[in-house]
Amino acid sequence: MELDVVLPPGGPRDAGREAERAERAGFDAVWASEVRHDPFLTLTLAAAATERVGLGTAIAVAFARNPMSTAVLANDLQALSGGRFVLGLGTQVRAHVTRRFSMPWSRPAARMREYVLALRAIWACWHEDRPLEFVGEFSSHTLMTPMFVPEPHPHGSPPVLLAGVGESMTEVAGEVADGFLCHGFTTERYLREVTLPALRRGRARAGATLPEPAVVGAPMVVTGRTEEELAAAALRVRAQIAFYASTPAYRPVLELHGWGALGEELHGLSRAGRWVEMTERIDDDVLGEFAILGDPASAGRELRRRYGDVLTRVSLYQGEDTDPAVLAELATAVRTAEVPA
Repeated sequence: MELDVVLPPGGPRDAGREAERAERAGFDAVWASEVRHDPFLTLTLAAAATERVGLGTAIAVAFARNPMSTAVLANDLQALSGGRFVLGLGTQVRAHVTRRFSMPWSRPAARMREYVLALRAIWACWHEDRPLEFVGEFSSHTLMTPMFVPEPHPHGSPPVLLAGVGESMTEVAGEVADGFLCHGFTTERYLREVTLPALRRGRARAGATLPEPAVVGAPMVVTGRTEEELAAAALRVRAQIAFYASTPAYRPVLELHGWGALGEELHGLSRAGRWVEMTERIDDDVLGEFAILGDPASAGRELRRRYGDVLTRVSLYQGEDTDPAVLAELATAVRTAEVPA
């Protein structure tokens, strides 16, 4: 299991400093999310400030960009970083794609499958001198004159990881991607009973030509050194769980645990803007399933116990107020804990 860290939400402003700090601390990779800032710009600055650490988007919103635009961004970052880039893509949900980005939405799993195949075709044109002749249902790319071919570099195309929750998208990841990004809103049971079998079904469709997909997770962790710190962290994570649980697209995770009615209730509260009440609906049982709780040492051991035999790499999340010393202690505990038999 490789150990990574999610860059704080400060975006490009802090990217170089935070990535350099993560590299010094021994983390294997840093990840940037598309929330308030563009993850590609954030990682461009992180790449310039580091030499070893991997760099990944977790996630970049695929449907906010056409495949050609994404292929250019990813290729540039792969070249700039010396081959350290990983392209992590997700769909976002319909409301954000259509109403925030004003982009089309339909059949997200089929659209994402084609999107990845389009990326592969574009990169093959640039790196393998193949003609660009990709014609799909959702996009077509058939023109590439020499003026627009990027300068060659020796690092090839970056790995592509797909994020998902539902079985259809997870199967697509198994079929066409190099790995899978587990959503933070998941549980150990959902991962083992739903996610991994769906990945295997997708890989089976692809045949024996591809290696086993990487499985990357960023479990929610409630940790601190004092009761006050633990209580504050628990409140933040309860709010995060409530937000995700209110989204109908993520309902299958709740339903597996018999909490479908909770999702319905939270969805109604979210539409009314009753965010405080939503957080209050996340009781200790729900918190304990979705999050790892404890002081840094015990939380690190529990993270390894739950996920050490199923996740290829784990990303630790750091917020704007994360204590670097607590993060370092948590990371040490993850690294030194025994892997489950």
